[in-house]
Amino acid sequence: MLHLFDTATGTVTPLRRRTPGEVSMYVCGPTVYGPPHLGHGRFALVFDVLRRYLMWSGDEVVYVSNITDVDDKIIDRAAAEHTTADVVAHHWEQMWWQAMDRIGVLRPTHDPHATAYIADMVALVADLIDRGAAYVLDDGVYFDSSAVADYGLLARQSLDSLRAGARVDVDDAKRSPTDFALWKLAKPGEPAWPSPWGAGRPGWHTECVVMSLDLLGDGFDLHGGGADLAFPHHENERAQAMACGRPFARHWMHNGFVEVGGEKMSKSLGNFTDLTDLCDRHDPRAYRLLVLRSHYRSPVEVSEASATDATRALERLDAFARRMAPLLSNGSANVSGNSHAGVTPDPAVLDSFARAMDDDLDTPAVMDLVFTTVRSANALADAGNADAAAPLGAAVFVVCEAVGLMLDAGAADAEVPAELLELARQRDAARANRDFAAADHLRDRIQAAGWVVEDTADGTALRPG
Repeated sequence: MLHLFDTATGTVTPLRRRTPGEVSMYVCGPTVYGPPHLGHGRFALVFDVLRRYLMWSGDEVVYVSNITDVDDKIIDRAAAEHTTADVVAHHWEQMWWQAMDRIGVLRPTHDPHATAYIADMVALVADLIDRGAAYVLDDGVYFDSSAVADYGLLARQSLDSLRAGARVDVDDAKRSPTDFALWKLAKPGEPAWPSPWGAGRPGWHTECVVMSLDLLGDGFDLHGGGADLAFPHHENERAQAMACGRPFARHWMHNGFVEVGGEKMSKSLGNFTDLTDLCDRHDPRAYRLLVLRSHYRSPVEVSEASATDATRALERLDAFARRMAPLLSNGSANVSGNSHAGVTPDPAVLDSFARAMDDDLDTPAVMDLVFTTVRSANALADAGNADAAAPLGAAVFVVCEAVGLMLDAGAADAEVPAELLELARQRDAARANRDFAAADHLRDRIQAAGWVVEDTADGTALRPG
């Protein structure tokens, strides 16, 4: 059974499905006002890996991830660029999906947009006012945090503690610094929708609670996102649902930060890195491998050096995939884990994979398993024992595909020009004579022709670049 850390309890607990064989997940998506950064990429990859593993395990997954297309940041960018908020939101949403496609993230089952749910949000705010859990001020409607007895659960702090540590302006009219906006009255020129309290727009915390409950229903299985969303965003979602008497998420999951030089990566800290830029400089799969190598709750350090190291590790995996493909007769894995082109994956490897994933998504252990299995399979193949190597190779394909790390075995049958084969032969002879300068020169000539040079136990191997 899959066990995951639950932010609400502070412990690793079983993920208990509302309906056996099904998992309902809501993961907070982007506010589309700029390019996706590496922090966005990490949460998307972490929950993509979880989703893929659940599917591999046989669960039917309904995965909802929203698009916040009305927000102060979108409005500010539109004003700065002398355009409209909807133009800004549309442009950056397209950039978001392009980036997600590049890093191999599966599209959500549903991707609700905040602007499509405004009427439902107005209804929610009205209900909270009627229940005495919200109040109206001159600039909008606010939630009364004291209306929820355990407010602060996801912050792991009491309401009194949160109040004591909160910053609030002297002239703030809110009843408490922990109260938050449900409806913001619009300023001149801002996008606005009608409401009983005046034209305006919803507060950010109101959007997700409405969309998640509409698409997944009361008591859905799991709510996730980056660690920075646990409080106040997710806590404020939970508070609204509880105040309305509706059971909310049964399990809360949050991933750790991306760091550069030991600091959280963010625009405000000035160390923002564009996810698209990373994909332009490296194989986009390299970022997935970096994420898989670190536990989802731990910080992950992303740098040029770590990305380069991950890219080289991918090259080794691809070389292995090309070597194994002829033994398996096919380079595509069967994600059911039952077979691979007629070769049954090694059951011990698959059992170890499942145990690691069930233990709070221990993907670092999974990656250790993959590379250990690669070494074992290569050693067997080197010894001429293809029958023993093939099940291990099949298991590597299955495990990698189960976590979304697609291996490239497509170049195994590419025809190498005769003149390049001759250069490769000359390079092997130079290396045998320890004439490494000549070997490097020959390698450069081959690479200049657009081919990748790989050193194998059988000598120089070539594949298209």
